[in-house]
Amino acid sequence: MLTADQILALSPDDSSAKAAKGLLAPAKWPTLGHDEVAIWGECQGSGSKPYQVIIEVSGPSFKCSCPSRKFPCKHGLALYLLLAQKASAFTASTQPAWVNEWLSARQERAEKKAEKAAQTETKPADPEATAKREAKRLERMINGAQDLERWMQDLVRHGLADLPAKPGTFWRDAAARLVDAQASGLAAGVRQLESAVSSGQGWQQRTLLNMGRLQLLTQAMQRMDALPERLQHDVRSSAGWAMDKEEVLAANDRVTDAWHVLGISHDENEKLWERRVWLRGAASGRNALLLDFSHGGRRFDQVFVPGTVVKATLCFFPSASPLRALLVDAPVEEKSAKRIDSIPSWDAALGSVAEALAGQPWLQRLLLDLSHGVPVFRDLRWYLRDADGRELQMRLSADDGWQLAALSGGHPLRIFGEWLGERLRPLSAWRGESTQPCWTEVVSLA
Repeated sequence: MLTADQILALSPDDSSAKAAKGLLAPAKWPTLGHDEVAIWGECQGSGSKPYQVIIEVSGPSFKCSCPSRKFPCKHGLALYLLLAQKASAFTASTQPAWVNEWLSARQERAEKKAEKAAQTETKPADPEATAKREAKRLERMINGAQDLERWMQDLVRHGLADLPAKPGTFWRDAAARLVDAQASGLAAGVRQLESAVSSGQGWQQRTLLNMGRLQLLTQAMQRMDALPERLQHDVRSSAGWAMDKEEVLAANDRVTDAWHVLGISHDENEKLWERRVWLRGAASGRNALLLDFSHGGRRFDQVFVPGTVVKATLCFFPSASPLRALLVDAPVEEKSAKRIDSIPSWDAALGSVAEALAGQPWLQRLLLDLSHGVPVFRDLRWYLRDADGRELQMRLSADDGWQLAALSGGHPLRIFGEWLGERLRPLSAWRGESTQPCWTEVVSLA
């Protein structure tokens, strides 16, 4: 059973959470019930027919008949909050037909999906044909890398001063050529170059840094056979060759542990949502990243809440610095796990980041765990300051910054966030010895 704070952390934005709190009067709900599988209720809206709301507890997964495109909507959040705060109002324990129908349909779809996956796995593969296809693609990618290398050499030869004046088509055309070469990772690198050029003061250093990282990748692609096997996987994936789930599972780097959910970030690009769930194993001490995508809205198969602990087996992608992982089985809430120890100093935390980058220099984001940090506002920017007065700039909205500062009250917080190379994107903040975060990042869908 989730707490009220954990339920509100599922909200897609602040307005949904606020609206849900306005629906907590049981009088607004003519029907309320729950059992071990589901929570259900009917919420009276402005129309004559109440909205039918269902929550499958194991996810949790939400369903509501209202027209809202947010997920979960205010009715789903309110129903869950009602159970957490006013369980005595739930009088029904027998599922209505409309609840049973939805749950049965979900079960049927899950079974069909599993059956289809099993059938796919049993189809015999043609190793020779697969090898030829892979060799042909790798050749195209290497040719694209060589073209990119020559393009960057021309940029350096003519000097960087004119780059801010280049039109958008200059960068888009270069990226498009790499997409045609099936090297989407290199294309993304060109788009990052464009962003660096237009990033304001200090753009020259950031541009050179990005070019150096791209040059290292193009060189690595051209001498792939000389690299260790795990680094070969890093080079291919950084260039844009994604591994299939079956390949990851075959690598068999599996860890079963109680995983602390430390932070969750969401980003949206042209209606494609990317979710990153950051975990740390209670026994293994390993950091893990679960990466999921959803088109059109934040709808993902599994729901994770910062501050919770889940028992699960993860399979890590092969890498010189293993971080990204797949869920092998459905996570189950773990209530007996102890609070994870903090990293003793900023030097140790930043040292772990440096070690990971030394093994895999193309990592774009890394989990950073900073204890004893005080949010400070200076020169129109937010920083995190340690006990020795050192500061890291944070990527933080004004509202979140002032909220963090108020929660801190000048006292240190423990911050989990994504290290982006120059700035920290805070995802959750924790006070003292608390096992629950006092703040989590919320992304607005407005």
